[in-house]
Formats: sequence, structure tokens, C-alpha cells
Amino acid sequence: MENYIVSARKYRPSTFESVVGQRALTTTLKNAIATQKLAHAYLFCGPRGVGKTTCARIFAKTINCMTPTADGEACNQCESCVAFNEQRSYNIHELDAASNNSVDDIRQLVEQVRIPPQIGKYKVYIIDEVHMLSASAFNAFLKTLEEPPRHAIFILATTEKHKILPTILSRCQIYDFNRISVEDTVNHLSYVASKEAITAEPEALNVIALKADGGMRDALSIFDQVVSFTGGNITYKSVIDNLNVLDYEYYFRLTDCFLENKVSDALLLFNDILNKGFDGSHFITGLSSHFRDLLVAKDAVTLPLLEVGASIRQRYQEQAQKCPLPFLYRAMKLCNECDLNYRISKNKRLLVELTLIQVAQLTTEGDDGSGGRSPKKTIKPVFTQPAAAQQPQVASATSAQQNPVHSSPSSTTSTQAVGNANAARQQQATPAVSQHVSPYPNATSSAPSQGAGAPQTVREEQRKVPVMKMSSLGVSIKNPQRGQETQNTAATAAPKVQMQPEEDLIFNDRDLNYYWQEYAAQLPKEQDALMKRMQMLRPALFKNSTTFEVVVDNEMAAKDFTALIPELQEYLRGRLRNSQVAMKVRVSEAAETIRPVGRVEKFQMMAQKNQALMQLKEEFGLELY
Repeated sequence: MENYIVSARKYRPSTFESVVGQRALTTTLKNAIATQKLAHAYLFCGPRGVGKTTCARIFAKTINCMTPTADGEACNQCESCVAFNEQRSYNIHELDAASNNSVDDIRQLVEQVRIPPQIGKYKVYIIDEVHMLSASAFNAFLKTLEEPPRHAIFILATTEKHKILPTILSRCQIYDFNRISVEDTVNHLSYVASKEAITAEPEALNVIALKADGGMRDALSIFDQVVSFTGGNITYKSVIDNLNVLDYEYYFRLTDCFLENKVSDALLLFNDILNKGFDGSHFITGLSSHFRDLLVAKDAVTLPLLEVGASIRQRYQEQAQKCPLPFLYRAMKLCNECDLNYRISKNKRLLVELTLIQVAQLTTEGDDGSGGRSPKKTIKPVFTQPAAAQQPQVASATSAQQNPVHSSPSSTTSTQAVGNANAARQQQATPAVSQHVSPYPNATSSAPSQGAGAPQTVREEQRKVPVMKMSSLGVSIKNPQRGQETQNTAATAAPKVQMQPEEDLIFNDRDLNYYWQEYAAQLPKEQDALMKRMQMLRPALFKNSTTFEVVVDNEMAAKDFTALIPELQEYLRGRLRNSQVAMKVRVSEAAETIRPVGRVEKFQMMAQKNQALMQLKEEFGLELY
């Protein structure tokens, strides 16, 4: 029985013309041979399976050919070419640096270099995986590589150029091999299939090419595996079954669910995918790629970037026309964030499901002008209850208001729209919002602030600002931005309410500290260091005054808080309902007792002594946590 040869070896290129996907490099090498301008050392670098060693062998055979063809190829008929094809040539030596990486191996190579060739003009030394040589072996090789005999040519091949010493790189002509495109890979696989009398669908070969990720050797190995599985009839279904590739159909169906806001169907599809044995990380990565493909398919200019088969390309174009651009931008951002957080998440399935819910609700939010730069992360109710079941809750919430004159009209508005599902969802948030927005809180319904100690009149008791509990602030778990979305919903549903009282309300240290910490908690992640510093500080209110003081331990911290005064002052005036609130910043005296410093304070104290630390932080965009 004839020995079987894998396709990667059987169809290995033997001429420059048959090399796939490296046209620029092969043309350069052919021109160098034709003009007799050969360097003494070459470095072929690039990903695995793209033709580095193959081109090195073709190059070595061609420069020793006695009768090259007119187009610069080897004749395959002279003694040198025949000896090479029969693997008995003494002019071409291959060395595997992975197993011959010591100084002694290089010294033996240097001794062989001195011997001139018996047939042909050159002795060619091909050193594969050259980055595996030890540092001492590289140093022993330097002199010979720089000034070899006239008959010696070195061709170094590696997949990791960054591991090679700069002194070696400077002595070589460097050729960077590219990843082979999907189109070139599919064409070559079609050629191999025709030679082997194998029928293959173009979509199936496209999946193989995508799985190979730019490597022809990997593509041919996968091709042989699929041929063994299918018995010579390669179909798209058989390829995705054998390679455990997630079908495009799932992503198309999921996108339709997203556009129609069908959260339940999207979750069921994801569950079906998990039951088939696919990993959540693989799924979310594929979903991100699907949204990217939809984006490039939306414009004819970027359509060449879509690397899929012809039939699937048509489906991408059709679905892309249904997807608004803001939806695609925000969906890609959400999926990318899920992919980044997947590894550190402890409940990975829940993380992916939350992302699917958010994507499915993107089109219900409307266009807020963000253009996909910052998609909202709020999650709306997935399953709406009947309006009749929600009416008792609304009635009890309305009766809970002690003073109906000051209650928010939004509850009346939402009650009138019982049949509307969206208004019903707004109803649930109304009680908390109405208590929070009301400009004149009642003394009976609000917890009064604790004063300095002197008795106060009923008028002063009513004018004091209440310290709100966290449960009544309407803070979202997913988006702790001071309950902005809940307030915006109430503001649009209710008539315009005067937010500022006619006269300023009284507040004390406890009120001030509460809203100081609230402001710190809503700072963005980019200002995490400032947030932690604010949480450690406690503002001090001057006696019988609306001015408070913040004491910091160094000038750098004082500069940061001074820049924050306008925004923080405005925020506290609104929350404390007092337009006279003023903020001052002071650096503590040397003998003054201050709160023990944390990591941020320690860094800033060190930066005062050594300005290079601050320069390092600014240049690299570092952030201290």
C-alpha cells in the first residue's frame, strides 16, 4: 500500500511562482538572483505556516541551479537541482536551532562554513527557529555572520523576531512574511481539492481558512482532518460540526432578537449554544465579530473587509440594512467590555446574559446622541406584570404620602396610563422619586438633621434639609449616577417643579458629610484616586456659617481640590438646598494632627520630594489604586 503523505507536504511549493500569498517577497528574491546581488545573510520572519522555510529552500536551490529559466526559477533538471530534490545535496544544510542551540553546535557550523561547495556556487545554511539559540551561541555566531566566506550564505528563519539580538538583526536583510489572506487560502484549498477529486462547498473552505488564521500549513492540516471526517464530500455543516465552530445562523437569529427587543428569545438561544458545548468566551468573541462584520457590510466602501463566503455575504448585507449605526456601535462596545471582564468574572454565564439583556434593550432607549461612545448600562424590566396587579402598589404608595399637596404629580400621570406598559414601569419608580424631588420636605415624613444643640422653632425644623437614606435615593445597581435616569423619567412625566426653594435651608456637618460622600461615590472610574481621597476626608463646617473647610496634607492635593471647587460647590448647593454653600481648601500645618495617609497620600508626598515620579505618572498615564 502506498504511503500516505499529508497535503501540507505533498503540495509544498517547489518554485517561487507556486508560493501562496507572498508575491512581494518572492519577486524581490527572484530579482536579486537575476541581478546577482545576493546578500550574505537573510532573516525570514513571520507567523507559523506562511512559507518561511519553504522560500528558504527554493531560494537555496535556485541560486545553485546551473541553468535557471528565463523567469528566474530553478530548472529542476541539472545535477544540483536533482540532488536537492532527492535530498542528497551537500551544498544546502538545514539546522534546527531549537535542538542545536549551544555554543558547541555553532562552532561546528563555523568549521563547516570554511569548506567550499563541490557542485554549484554557494553553500547555503538554513537555520530554523533561530530565536532559540542561547545568548552565548549568538555571540559565537556574530563574527562568522558578519564576514562569512564568499561561497557561504545564511538564511535564518524565526517566528519571534523580537527575541533575536539587535547585533544579529543588523547583519541580515530582513524579510517579513505576511499572514495569508482568507481569499488566497480558499483558492489554494480549492486547487488541492480538485487535484484530490474532492468536492467542497466554498462556505466550508471559507470556515477552514478562517480557522487557520493566516497559516497555510494549518489550513491544509484542517483540510485533511475534514476530508477524513466527511469521506471526500466537504459541506459547511460537516465543517462546523467537526471543527466545533459556532454557526453563523445563531448570530443572525440573535441579532434579529436584539432588533425586536426579544430578551427571552435571546437568552434561550444562548442556553442552546451552551448546551452544544460552546464556551461563553468563544460565544461573546464571535458575537463581537458578527457586529463588526455587520458594520463593514453596511457600507459598500468597507465591504471588502468582510471575509466570508458569497452566500453568507448576501445575508450580512441584508441584515446590516436593518441595524442602525448607533445600535452597532453600542453593541460592539458592550460585547467588548464583556469579553474583557469574562476572565475575572466568577459568574461567567450571568455576565454574558446581562450583556445580552443590555444589547436587546439598546433600540428601546432611542438615539441620545452618544454615537456609541458610552452605551447606557441600565437594565429595564424584562417581564412586565399586568396593569391590574400593579394598581394596588400605586395606591399604597400614594396613600403613604403624608402631605398630598406636596406630592409629585407624576403618580397621577402614571395612574391615568394604566393600559400603557411603559407608564406602568415608570409607576414603580414614582414613590422614591417624588420623595426625593419634593422641594419642601415635611418634618413628619423626613428624618430631621441633628443640630448643634440649641432648641429650635418649628419653622427652623421645617427648613432643615433631611439626610436621605440610600434606599430613597433611587440609585441604580448598574449605573450609580445619583439616580439620574429615575429623576429624568419623573421630570418628563410631571409638570415643571421649582427645584430651588425661595429661601435657603439649614444644614449641619452630618448633612454636609453625607452629600460629600455621595458626590465622591458618583465620580467616574478614571478619577478613582480622587474618589478614594474624598472618602477619607471629612469636611469641617465653620460655626454659624455655610462655609466649610477641607484640610489636606500637601500642596498637590490642595491643587486638585481647588480645581474641583466650582463643580463640587454647585453640586452641594443643589443637594443641601442652600445657595450660600462655599468651600475652602487648606494645607495642614506641620504640628496639626491629620488623618493617617493612605497610598495616594504617600505617593504625593514622595512626588513632592522627587518630581521625576510625577513625570513618570504623567508620561505613562498611570493611575494609583
